[in-house]
Amino acid sequence: MKRIFGLFFLILMSFQLNPAPVFEPYTQTLGGTSVSFDMTPIPAGSFWMGSADPSFPDQQPRHQVKLDAFWMGTHEVTWDAFELFLDKQYEQTITEGGVPARVDALSRPSLPYLDMTFGMGKEGKPAVGMTQYGAIQYCHWLYLKTGIFYRLPTEAEWEYAARAGSEERFFFGAAPAALGDYAWYAANSKQTTQVVGTKNPNPWGLHDMYGNVTEWVIDAYAPDFYSKSTASNPVNRGTKLYPHSLRGGNFATTEASLGSSFREYSDPVWKRIDPQIPKSQWWFPEAPFVGMRLVRPLIPPSTEEIFAYYTQAPIVDY
Repeated sequence: MKRIFGLFFLILMSFQLNPAPVFEPYTQTLGGTSVSFDMTPIPAGSFWMGSADPSFPDQQPRHQVKLDAFWMGTHEVTWDAFELFLDKQYEQTITEGGVPARVDALSRPSLPYLDMTFGMGKEGKPAVGMTQYGAIQYCHWLYLKTGIFYRLPTEAEWEYAARAGSEERFFFGAAPAALGDYAWYAANSKQTTQVVGTKNPNPWGLHDMYGNVTEWVIDAYAPDFYSKSTASNPVNRGTKLYPHSLRGGNFATTEASLGSSFREYSDPVWKRIDPQIPKSQWWFPEAPFVGMRLVRPLIPPSTEEIFAYYTQAPIVDY
């Protein structure tokens, strides 16, 4: 373990030291390629998390949460960015100047035995079907590629960003009448993913916070977590593979199940048809609706914390 940590530390130190970042929107480019994505700043602040609707006990109690500042991806991670991580040969083929050794050495997902686009297409569309472990390892690849610490959002960060200052069910109000202006969901998606960023953003510049694909967050899912979570930067760090939390709904979600406070969770049935023993640590072959969105904290964690986040061992899934 000491040898591994030492190697990781050398990788960290191989990046140029950067000055304190300016807290404003920016475009992240992936060196040597034409691929990029946009990040928008989410200010530090407090908000009321959850809802008082008795029909959804896992959204209760409604409670006040304080969060530090962070950037969030303006849209979900798309196939053009995810496939560079997925396919080492593809990355090597399109990367001008070659792939740095630290990136080349990273473990990649096993190439899926199914079409993980599920026939929905790739161009401009969100990547789907990855496990939470796969999503974290994508963040690890990004770190080795860019020198910037990216991760999944917490449930609290996701809801805070989705609300964009609103205390209503939606960031645009309590009534769902305008939902079609902001979301791809069961009523308008034709049961398929759609090109990201084609619906109106929320007031903080975030697209597709409702619908299109359901997004991974860091937290383990517990229906009663709100009754015991901390008031500042809460996160539920579970030790089991299932269930973990997701947010936002997807292209097949009905209006009744969409809103800033709605919580979802992973299900082992998403690997039911996986013939491998143990089952894949990278893919959910029955989850064409699961994707991811990136967060970058304004105050990055320590080297040790970065190492711990990216090198979590996958839990064996039988």
